[in-house]
Amino acid sequence: MYDYDMIVIGSGPSGRRAAVQFAKLGKSVLVVEKGRRVGGVSVHTGTIPSKTLRETVLNLSGWRERGFYGRSYRVKQDIEAHDLIVRLQKTLDHEVEVLEHQFSRNAVKTALGEARFTGPHQIEIANEKNEIKNVSASHILIACGTRPFRPDYVPFDNKTVFDSDEIIDLPKLPRSLAVIGAGVIGVEYATIFSALDVAVTLIEPRPTFLDFIDKELIDEFMHELRDRNVALRLGSKINAIEHAPSGHIVTKLADGRNVTSEMLLFAAGRVGATDRLNLEAAGITVDHRGRINVDPVTLQTSVPHIYAAGDVIGFPSLASTSMEQGRVAACHALGIDPLAPPEFFPYGIYSVPEISTTGLTEEEVRQKGIPYEVGVARFRETSRGHIMGLDSGMMKMIFSTKTRRLLGVHILGEGATELIHIGQAVLNLKGTIDYFIQNTFNYPTLAEAYKIAGLDAWNRMTAR
Repeated sequence: MYDYDMIVIGSGPSGRRAAVQFAKLGKSVLVVEKGRRVGGVSVHTGTIPSKTLRETVLNLSGWRERGFYGRSYRVKQDIEAHDLIVRLQKTLDHEVEVLEHQFSRNAVKTALGEARFTGPHQIEIANEKNEIKNVSASHILIACGTRPFRPDYVPFDNKTVFDSDEIIDLPKLPRSLAVIGAGVIGVEYATIFSALDVAVTLIEPRPTFLDFIDKELIDEFMHELRDRNVALRLGSKINAIEHAPSGHIVTKLADGRNVTSEMLLFAAGRVGATDRLNLEAAGITVDHRGRINVDPVTLQTSVPHIYAAGDVIGFPSLASTSMEQGRVAACHALGIDPLAPPEFFPYGIYSVPEISTTGLTEEEVRQKGIPYEVGVARFRETSRGHIMGLDSGMMKMIFSTKTRRLLGVHILGEGATELIHIGQAVLNLKGTIDYFIQNTFNYPTLAEAYKIAGLDAWNRMTAR
């Protein structure tokens, strides 16, 4: 009756995982990708490029060794934009090859072109030559992702004013950079360029930022940024962005201050890339940011045989959770009940330094009225921290004083996004403070911070 069992629109994390899951169960799948190569935003302009850029910057700048050799230490003295692009291109090529091979060995068909609904089960695909192909499927997954929000008052020119997709093709490294938007993307890029000794000003209209992260961690993070001369402009709206005669960009704030910089990155939000899908033909509506509402358990849209997953459905907009959403959607479409996802997932922010968190923040614990105690470890307290030359970085753990159970883990510093998984495992297995006190950790490792923080909390709890 239909050409395929499932059509997947988009080949990012959720799309690729859904396609492969469907194919492994013997079903026919077509993945439609509007880019020139598969991978989606995650591979080409988002997750992989920004993390590759970060790693390149930390290596070439000698950032990790500055604790020993001083702030002026560099592995490469004159770092240029080309130095960053070389490693980036190699990484992207590898990611695409791996994905193409994965699709090939699982018999997943691909079509390069722009997808457009012509009915609830029908899709029209237009390629670069404007050749039209019509296909149909019993199930459809919308995994088209998002694109940067580009308001009219921002004079984007891809030379001095960029959005978060364009910044990876930077023509040259600026001496100064203004970043508008202190969300995850803005904070990541602001700190990456700061590690290159670029003078960075981070602008956020709200008085606070990254509000889902434990406040104590953010206070520590802000202290580190100020110590690196990152200027923070919080709580003031933007009146105008103008090109000065000198060629610089002037950002005029509502509080009367101006921020002058060589380049500007606008990273204040993203919108669902749904405007050209003709969703009306399928009976689906979107919100003001182009996002699709779904059932949080099944990932079904208002049309039961059409699913949506990944960034296009909104929070948490993580590659890791998007992959799982794609798998869950594929299983549900086939009538298979996937294993229930764990209660807590890790959140990673690849800033410099990294931030990673899982479970409840201290603010959330207070709101719930749970009696608790906190344990803190500083990375400089560990032998591995000394060996690595770390003079910053911390781990914060929260425990219930009534049940002794772990409630949340919050890490700021080198390796935070790797270390968090120990806490995540204990949290989801409903473990207690006793695990951290009794367990043996490799020595010397940063993971010893778990024991230090656990003992810190235990000492406070037993002193009562």
